[in-house]
Amino acid sequence: MDPATIIGVVVAFVAIFASMILEGGSPMAIFLLPPMLLVFLGTFGAGMAGGMLKDFTGALGALKSAFMSKPEPADSTVETVVKLAESARREGLLALESAVQEVEDPFLKQGLQSAIDGADPEELREILYAQIDTKRAADKQAAKLYTDMGGYAPTIGIIGTVIGLVHVLENLSKPDELGHLIAGAFVATLWGVLSANVLWLPIASRLKRLSELQCTQMEVVVEGVLAIQSGTSPRVVQEKLQSFLPPQAPQKEAA
Repeated sequence: MDPATIIGVVVAFVAIFASMILEGGSPMAIFLLPPMLLVFLGTFGAGMAGGMLKDFTGALGALKSAFMSKPEPADSTVETVVKLAESARREGLLALESAVQEVEDPFLKQGLQSAIDGADPEELREILYAQIDTKRAADKQAAKLYTDMGGYAPTIGIIGTVIGLVHVLENLSKPDELGHLIAGAFVATLWGVLSANVLWLPIASRLKRLSELQCTQMEVVVEGVLAIQSGTSPRVVQEKLQSFLPPQAPQKEAA
């Protein structure tokens, strides 16, 4: 698990609450059920209304990935592919039949199995890249939903504030209650802006970054499988796949 998102959200909330305490306020003052209910349910509702139901359920599933997922490092995938290329170079492509069963990455396993079964290289490339494009589109939709929610939340918060101020105007005859009512009215705006900038927009950015890393890894797999299928030298395979990696992640040279 990569804890960056969890740590970032916690640090942001700590900064907000610490600021309130240092200014003499109480963090519990903003935990009012009506504005929180309006902002969070209203934001979810607006997000759902902007797409398909399956998009919304898929985005909820992606929420766990945003906080808990840690993509497999592409450099370890390169190492695995290079070892497979060395085996195929020494013993032939069919010798990888048993090695495929030990591969944990399902995408790599599928590609290797298709190559061993004699799939046409161009057709195999098209099939595997089509799967990458499908994943990228699904990830983009999930990230878009949270980006949209980041846009809806502040506006829904303002709606809550307007509702609260209407309630304030209804109670002008009770001046001793006006301060509490006005403060409560602005809590909705606070939660709208806070949730957008501390939750929804960071989650959207995290999903985009995870998708980028995972799709890059899948592209490494595709090029590696095709290189193995064509009988390319392990050294050349390694150099080719390293071009997908950032400069700070060098690999040991293949034998």
